[in-house]
Amino acid sequence: MTRLMDAFPPSRDAQVTLANWRTPPYHRWAFHHVRELIPTAEIANDPARVTPLPPAPAKLFDERFLADTDTDGIVALHRGKLVFERYFNGMSAETPHILMSVSKSLLGLVAGAMKLDVERQVTSLVPELKDTAYEGATIRHLLDMRAGVAFNEDYLATSGPIIEYRKATGWNPPNDPPGDLRSFYKALKQADGSHWGRFHYISPNTDLLGWVIERAAGRRFADLASELVWKPIGAERSAYITVDRLGAPRCAGGCNVTVRDLARVGLWICRSGGAWIDDLERGGDPKAWDAGSFVPYYPGLPMHYRGQWYTLRGAQPLLFGMGIHGQNLFVDRANELVIAKVSSQDQPMDAARVGLTMRAVAEVRKALATA
Repeated sequence: MTRLMDAFPPSRDAQVTLANWRTPPYHRWAFHHVRELIPTAEIANDPARVTPLPPAPAKLFDERFLADTDTDGIVALHRGKLVFERYFNGMSAETPHILMSVSKSLLGLVAGAMKLDVERQVTSLVPELKDTAYEGATIRHLLDMRAGVAFNEDYLATSGPIIEYRKATGWNPPNDPPGDLRSFYKALKQADGSHWGRFHYISPNTDLLGWVIERAAGRRFADLASELVWKPIGAERSAYITVDRLGAPRCAGGCNVTVRDLARVGLWICRSGGAWIDDLERGGDPKAWDAGSFVPYYPGLPMHYRGQWYTLRGAQPLLFGMGIHGQNLFVDRANELVIAKVSSQDQPMDAARVGLTMRAVAEVRKALATA
């Protein structure tokens, strides 16, 4: 295979661009070089307070599983110790990788730390949306993906609203004249059921939450994420988030972090807890989940979605963030187990690989439950 972006200048077939960066084979380079393609804002860490991860190696995942799920990097922590770590495809412990929709879960932590009034209507903070389908929606509706807004989250579409959305965020080659994320919302005028209906996953909800958060705080999202999450977790390195041409953050999928620091997010959740985290585990509506479209990816599993996090329900709940192409953060608070995994799977959503990953995590949870 031609080595991507390897020469100066690279040959045409080796060039990674906005037109191809999420498609194979180009994504295998792009997913850990995003800031070379799209404008970004730094989410600063505090080098003076880095959470240590003392090593205690254990054999947890076999090489076949890692290969079959196109793993770029994986880190597992147990009781604060680094028990498993592997990197592939040019990645290292220092390499930031795009999180896709695990970014949503990081926003959920920012929202919790801000103690937002989640019953407040979105249009009270963003009155520009009064003539859109978001009229009457609350912050809670957005957090739980239960806003009745018509939008088809079809990752393989080649035309339509999702393409215009990606152009607006700076993820696709722009229109002429170029748009921007916040202007895009004016096009979302059609309702798709009532608010508080089924689990209806659409990424614009999360980017709108980013706008709401910035309005509520009067500060940039990247700076708030640094102060409320990234520094408190003891991140070893700064993260970054993609922004559109006017600086609006892509909160739905644009965060880029090292795998160790992603694992530190889970460790922080285990150690800090609190009412917001308890609510993520216990407060969701399984009936809304069962009526939604993600059930086929998690067949037979008791699930809900709350505050931008997925929860596998049970006596020992499993919190997790999930992003397309195989990004995950799993947090088992009861067993103090954290698994952070980034990947470059070819398909955005791959039911077989989702199932394979969930089974592997279940085996590790079982093995370490009494360790």
